[in-house]
Amino acid sequence: MAGGLLNVSWVLRLLCVLQMVETVSGARAPSSGSHISSQFPASGVSQTSVVDCREVCGLNASDRCAFVRTNPDCRSDGGYLDYLEGIFCHFPARLLPLAITLYAFWLVYLFLILGVTAAKFFCPNLSAISTTLKLSHNVAGVTFLAFGNGAPDIFSALVAFSDPRTAGLAFGALFGAGVLVTTVVAGGIAILRPFTAASRPFLRDIIFYMAAVLLIFTALYRGRVTLAWALGYLGFYIFYVVTVVLCTWIYQWQRRRSLVCSMPATPEILSDSEEERVSSNTNSYDYGEEYRPLLLYPETTAQILVQALNPLDYRKWRTKPVYWRVLKVFKLPVEFLLLLTVPVMDPDKEDRNWKRPLNCLHLVISPLFVTLTLQSGAWAFRRRCQVEAVERTSSPSHPSADGVYEIGGLFPVWAVVMIAGTALAAVTFFATSNSEPPRFHWLFAFLGFLTSALWINAAATEVVNILRSLGVVFRLSNTVLGLTLLAWGNSIGDVFSDFTLARQGYPRMAFSACFGGIIFNVLVGVGLGCLLQISRAHMEVKLEPDGLLVWILAGTLGLSLVCSLVLVPLQCFQLSRVYGCCLLLLYLTFLVVALLTEFGVIHLKTV
Repeated sequence: MAGGLLNVSWVLRLLCVLQMVETVSGARAPSSGSHISSQFPASGVSQTSVVDCREVCGLNASDRCAFVRTNPDCRSDGGYLDYLEGIFCHFPARLLPLAITLYAFWLVYLFLILGVTAAKFFCPNLSAISTTLKLSHNVAGVTFLAFGNGAPDIFSALVAFSDPRTAGLAFGALFGAGVLVTTVVAGGIAILRPFTAASRPFLRDIIFYMAAVLLIFTALYRGRVTLAWALGYLGFYIFYVVTVVLCTWIYQWQRRRSLVCSMPATPEILSDSEEERVSSNTNSYDYGEEYRPLLLYPETTAQILVQALNPLDYRKWRTKPVYWRVLKVFKLPVEFLLLLTVPVMDPDKEDRNWKRPLNCLHLVISPLFVTLTLQSGAWAFRRRCQVEAVERTSSPSHPSADGVYEIGGLFPVWAVVMIAGTALAAVTFFATSNSEPPRFHWLFAFLGFLTSALWINAAATEVVNILRSLGVVFRLSNTVLGLTLLAWGNSIGDVFSDFTLARQGYPRMAFSACFGGIIFNVLVGVGLGCLLQISRAHMEVKLEPDGLLVWILAGTLGLSLVCSLVLVPLQCFQLSRVYGCCLLLLYLTFLVVALLTEFGVIHLKTV
């Protein structure tokens, strides 16, 4: 048990170090108020000039490419594509709408990649890890599964906090998602299926969430986050986990006592989860039995590999509507690459998703993918260090001219990893069989967890970079981009899943998920993001919020929580459609006020 927990902590620590290295920025940005109003000559901009990158749209079309290439505030070394250079250097000025349209479609596809990776690869491996470590459902729900459900929000926050220029994007996304979930999602659930909320879990979660928002609000007011505050955010979430576990244990202990004291003929009252499990078992039918052959014959290794790499279920394809088929066509390339690079262990299946040829192939491809991803981030970090004239010549392995790390300057690291992975795959292939998974199959869950986390990390980095580029083009602040596009994109999965649960007759379960997951996102997103920034820069994190907009965002989130804390108990925890409509009206009012503030209609008067 302890060894398994140590492995999980090591993987998480490695992932955090990766995030710190990969998303490091090439230059520090000036404060939001530092602008240079003079016009730039046609010959270009001096490389020593540091100007707000949003000033590029005020220049002549012929000067914009030189501006984004020479201004440090426009550089983005954390991702794989330079979106600003693509807009202003590779597209003519008259085709700017076309470039924005292509970027918008690419942004939607990135959100699709985030959703597919988290739902089909990241979360199942986290569930397998919690099952392997024999964690209870409550502990797994507020730790591993909360991390899986909030993976897009967490990784987007880590990427945004790694660069001072995009810290406002992190606050906007986390607070914006909080406002969206506590108003639109919670209100929509009440409108779809009015219900009676569980009193104790509701009060516990909303009080903890209010305390978390108050801590973040205090950090914004102070304008900085120190090491003690960053550790305090993480410690407060650990306290929340301990509280959930203790409350669950006390409730179960009281229930056991009441069952013992009750009459033997009294039927046992099932919980929501048990009722759901019983109903699903009694009402479900395995239609796959009709398609199974009467005479079973063993599949060959080639057939197993082809079937395992096929992301399309033809039986499901024939029964699904047209819109599902169109969406599936866009998902197929991503799902194929994920199946090829990310192993998935499913403890609920009889064979635990053991596919011998594919799993042996994963032993070669997955470590190679991890190595190349780590090297790309490490190479970006070294380029930054060379710019700052901080050379580390004592390292035993150093990068070559093309950014590939070599051992002793002779042999590339990726080749060593590929040879070792091939040898391990050969041993595994000849020492195992197709029908029975080996003893060490649980290790594939950790490999799949790390690989899928790197996929999410790469997609989240591109999302943050493209949102910042759109903010430069439209001269929008990072905060308004975070509370709209980033918050909507990261929360769209929660919206559909919670609404589906409510329509299926489980509104209490969906309503509880609204508050439980965002506590993790806020505390761990801000705490871990600031902790990585502090460990990189060896100094406290300076917060420069985008003026009045951040305070409106935090105030609206606090107001929605206070309203729910007061109104729900006054209604005896009965959530009606009127309550849901009030929450939707609150979100629409907040959105209008935020946009009016962004465009200067609402502003503070200076004395």
